[in-house]
Amino acid sequence: MSTQRPNQFSAIPRYTGASSTPRPQPPSSSTPSRATQLGLGLGRGASGLGKSVLGRPKGPMKRHMKIQRDSIHGITKGDIRRLARRGGVKRISAIVYSDIRQALRERLALILKDICAIIDSSGRQTVAVTDVVFALQRLGNPIYGFEPSFLRQR
Repeated sequence: MSTQRPNQFSAIPRYTGASSTPRPQPPSSSTPSRATQLGLGLGRGASGLGKSVLGRPKGPMKRHMKIQRDSIHGITKGDIRRLARRGGVKRISAIVYSDIRQALRERLALILKDICAIIDSSGRQTVAVTDVVFALQRLGNPIYGFEPSFLRQR
């Protein structure tokens, strides 16, 4: 004696096998393209993601993305400490490092501005040692070991 449970839903069951009404198929061309036949299509399972219009890669985010950071932080705490030791400093406060990086950035910007003016006026695109020496002499901080006869050899 088997007792059947009453149907909870009055809808048509989903998984009862083949139904009498045919399902509508999505529109597609009658024959697949040559690239699809060769397995080169861009359908499901295509491995080549390529690049988008803006130059960013398509697809999901990569696991190890390069984090953009300010390049002045490439001057590490140890680098600043070594420069201070050469100058005779024994102890350095922790809050000084950001101030030193800011001063270094301003000084480099000043020097590089002069160097860019020098190479632009001479029609070159490569910075030479003499350009750096000349820019530092112009700013009033000459590098010892580069006499004026060396600068005239350009």
